[in-house]
Amino acid sequence: METTGARRSLTCLLLTWGVTRLLLLLFVFKVYVFPGPDVTSDVSVIYQDWYDVLRTGTFPLDDVTWQYPPAAALAILSPALLPGLDYASAFFVLAFLADLVVLALLVYAGLRPGKRLRGAWVWVAGVPLLGPTGYARYDVMVTAVAVAALLAGSRHPRLMGALAGFGAMLKVWPALLLLGTRGRGIWAAAAVTVSGLAALFAVTMPGAFDFLTFQRDRGTEVESLGSLVFHVARHHGWGGEVLLNYGSVEFLGPWVTVVSTVALGLTGMAFGWLLLWRLLATRFEAHTTADAAFVAVLMFTTTSRVISPQYLVWLVGLAAVCLSFRASRMVVPAALVLAACFVTVLEFPLWFAHVVASDPLGVALLAVRNGLLVLATLAAARVLWRATVPKPTTALAPDQAAPAKEASASS
Repeated sequence: METTGARRSLTCLLLTWGVTRLLLLLFVFKVYVFPGPDVTSDVSVIYQDWYDVLRTGTFPLDDVTWQYPPAAALAILSPALLPGLDYASAFFVLAFLADLVVLALLVYAGLRPGKRLRGAWVWVAGVPLLGPTGYARYDVMVTAVAVAALLAGSRHPRLMGALAGFGAMLKVWPALLLLGTRGRGIWAAAAVTVSGLAALFAVTMPGAFDFLTFQRDRGTEVESLGSLVFHVARHHGWGGEVLLNYGSVEFLGPWVTVVSTVALGLTGMAFGWLLLWRLLATRFEAHTTADAAFVAVLMFTTTSRVISPQYLVWLVGLAAVCLSFRASRMVVPAALVLAACFVTVLEFPLWFAHVVASDPLGVALLAVRNGLLVLATLAAARVLWRATVPKPTTALAPDQAAPAKEASASS
């Protein structure tokens, strides 16, 4: 009976994945047009322009929208692996294959002892909740690397380190996967991978690290947590404006620098909390590494000056790994992330014009989505702390110790 139930669950999982991914492919190939702005233009215009420059052996030196570590060039150049298709079509197929790789990894892990298919269900449900954006950005490829790293961690720590290092050179955030790991081998493998790739790109391709300057100069993006200040302020005479800046729609004007600085301060506080947790945590289980990575990425996403819709793909992938472990207690944070995915597709691309206009609908959608992310962050941090940090023992006062000792002696 149990085997039959598992087979039915797996069959239902695969059918759901197939149907939802067919819909995503129909949207990105424009068989059906998804409402709102065309999210595929980033691939057909921006990515393809980068592709043309990268093929010449240099990074886009004069393009401030290039804000990625050097190994991101591999993702942008990857459509060359499918020469029979145009650039955009090849990219969508590769995004689909990366999605399939994540599913395969989660299903394989979910069928092992101590694991379950619940994590695979999170992935199957979460990606389509974001609409076609999931296949129109290279974040699904980075997430595939991160999921592979976390699932390899317990049995192949050096492989996890190498994959985390490679992921960090694709889009920085996978470096946070190392937060909950123990053992020098993982960190050494990550350091060797990062150093080797950095040296290779620095020597072979000019402009490999110009992205650091472009990231530094970004402002407050209209979907970020801090942007809510300006969405409200626009209704009370704030004199700034909303413009396309550094590749995203951002607020420009009075007090923007202050809000951006506060966001950076919150990120610093998050880093401080994570460092304190790492120093005090003593109870590490098989799922702790995944839980810690989920908390860390939640914190840095929520406090960021930019919360692009594709960032939710990272969170869905990490939540899926967490819930692949039977012992993980990240159910509530994962559910909140899935709810945030649904609200995200409403604010972008469906009703993005309302967000840009800061009208009541746009502000409400952002407040709900960002509120869900804040709640998910706080809930996940609480779960991680309580599961890994021992409660402090309070010593008895001298006047309480004597009666306690006498009572123990009399018994």
